[in-house]
Amino acid sequence: MSKNLVIVESPAKAKTIEGYLGKDFTVKSSYGHVRDLVKSGMGINIKKNFEPVYEISPDKADVIKELQKLVKKADIVWLATDEDREGEAISWHLFEALELDEKNTKRIVFHEITKKAITEAILHPRSIDKHLVDAQQARRVLDRLVGFELSPVLWKKVRPSLSAGRVQSVTVRLVVEREREIDSFKITSSYKVVAFFEDSGKTFKAELPKKFKKKEEAEEFLKSCIGADFNVKNLEVKPGKKSPSATSK
Repeated sequence: MSKNLVIVESPAKAKTIEGYLGKDFTVKSSYGHVRDLVKSGMGINIKKNFEPVYEISPDKADVIKELQKLVKKADIVWLATDEDREGEAISWHLFEALELDEKNTKRIVFHEITKKAITEAILHPRSIDKHLVDAQQARRVLDRLVGFELSPVLWKKVRPSLSAGRVQSVTVRLVVEREREIDSFKITSSYKVVAFFEDSGKTFKAELPKKFKKKEEAEEFLKSCIGADFNVKNLEVKPGKKSPSATSK
């Protein structure tokens, strides 16, 4: 029996990685997550600081049994799941479910299935990143809390079989609020003043920075400009961009 047991997420990777590592390594797959919140009830102990209550997923019972047998025969267990929060959580769940010992458990990550990358990972193991694990647990707990509390309301108020989730519920609210803003928007008119000046045979346009709410106010301003002298206070030269007009074929 190999002295080293490597556990990856995907079975498709296992044989290739095993070939790179050689006869001293056995590579097995967890087939993704092995534990989840218990199905009965909420699965979260709210009174105990929202502590999640886990169980081995029914479809992973045989996977865990096989891995437990291999763990007993291995000197070192290498947890080689993905580096994101889901992968980190899978490693942690494996550590807990298989009752591994920190002394002979190592966490490794690699970003490509090549001999160089895998060998480099073996040379630089680390411990499980509990911060990433906590991030994944928080997401999972929120999923359950929101769904557990809101879904029954939808079944009662709208129709059965609808679901409310951590992300979709907030997204729906944003869409609704935006639609309400659109419906309540009131169109208002305003008036701007644009003048064309000529100097040394050249014509340029100037626009008043303020706008008038009433037509009479704009007209009153124009009347006050009759006979006034104008001068250019500042001149700024900036690059301009002009796109060709769209043409139809």
